[in-house]
Amino acid sequence: MSVDQAAVGQAPSGAPRPVAERPAGGSRTGPELEPVVPVSARRRPVPRWVRRAVVPVFLLALWQVLSASGVLEGDILASPGTIARTAGTLVSDGTLSSAMSVSLQRVAVGLAVGAVAGVGLALVSGLSRLGEDLVDPVVQMLRSVPWVGGIPLFIIWLGIGEAPKVALIALGVAFHLYLNVYAGIRGVDAQLVEAGTSLGLGRWGLVRHVVLPGALPGAMTGLRYSLATAWLALVFGEQVNADDGIGFLMNQAREFFRTDVIVVCLIVYALLGLFADFVVRTLERLLLQWRPTFTGR
Repeated sequence: MSVDQAAVGQAPSGAPRPVAERPAGGSRTGPELEPVVPVSARRRPVPRWVRRAVVPVFLLALWQVLSASGVLEGDILASPGTIARTAGTLVSDGTLSSAMSVSLQRVAVGLAVGAVAGVGLALVSGLSRLGEDLVDPVVQMLRSVPWVGGIPLFIIWLGIGEAPKVALIALGVAFHLYLNVYAGIRGVDAQLVEAGTSLGLGRWGLVRHVVLPGALPGAMTGLRYSLATAWLALVFGEQVNADDGIGFLMNQAREFFRTDVIVVCLIVYALLGLFADFVVRTLERLLLQWRPTFTGR
């Protein structure tokens, strides 16, 4: 061993290094390791409902400040405080609840009629090439015509009662459901159909166990669009000689320049639309549990 190697306590080249002595407890000596904690985990996450409420609350506060300072006059748009008092009055005297029940009934009947028509035509067109040749061209031509433009014809054919309002809602609903259900049926993977055939499924067995479950995501998407269209069609339909409903309240408020009542009715429309969308989302979670989806990061 050389003098330098002896001074630094090293073994000669090629010789095994001596094993370091362990302490009496048997544990190895060395630096202590600390677990690595991500930066995102150190911060307390903000609840999602708080993040979603930030912008609406800010806009509401800005609206109130502009109204209180006189920048936004009441004849143009009522202040949030005035709108809240008006909403309380309409609720207390039963006017708003009566109008909501009438409007909900119109939407429910129109949605049911439009759903039966749209889904039925989509099944005929999607499951059969002959049905596609007979049904799809007619539906595509009618779809290109603005459905709101059918109001004069509905009035001539059905009068000015409830029938034209329900027909207008059903027409708008049927097109969305037809397009999405038809696309869902034709979007089913052909390999799944071949696998079902090889397992011995007949035509109706394929439709029941393969095609319809595969088309269900498209049908739920069409239902969401249909609900939004139903509320939009209700606004137009209730402009036609309505004697009750949310649209009737808006027409009366327009004649007397009551912007507070108009905004209350618009808020009711928005809340009903959000509730309907919540119902459809809940159905999607229940019926489409087999489908993995990306929920954002």
